[in-house]
Amino acid sequence: MTKVIKDIDEMKGLIGQELGVSDWHKIDQAQINLFADATGDHQWIHVDEEKAKGFVGSTIAHGYLTLSLLPMLTGSLYYLEGVTRGINYGANKIRFTNMVPVNSKVRARSVLKDVQEKGGGIQVTNEVTMEIEGQDRPAMVAETLTILYVG
Repeated sequence: MTKVIKDIDEMKGLIGQELGVSDWHKIDQAQINLFADATGDHQWIHVDEEKAKGFVGSTIAHGYLTLSLLPMLTGSLYYLEGVTRGINYGANKIRFTNMVPVNSKVRARSVLKDVQEKGGGIQVTNEVTMEIEGQDRPAMVAETLTILYVG
């Protein structure tokens, strides 16, 4: 369920709180292969199912594939009223903390870390943890930066 935030003051009051948890998303071999094609990263641990089976049990998703899923997974967690557009501004820190085996389900859990006015917009800093279904250690923890424009 999307958390609706009325204004920047309300948003600032949510600093330190969890904004939400996304639905689960299954990463299958087709998605891994498409990502490999799009990025040119065809390392065998991602695309060679037989070779990877003998090394770690199955192919694994690219770390940057898990990172690239964040806009999709976090996009529906909250909505600041009046926003006309948002841009991904970057990340302060990204750590890939666990492998994501093919056919795993992942989801994003987001905690609001900071809200600042910046460049005519609102810079939002979130700590996003990419969880793997059935595993204690997450796939990734990232401190992401987004700029939202209210018009």
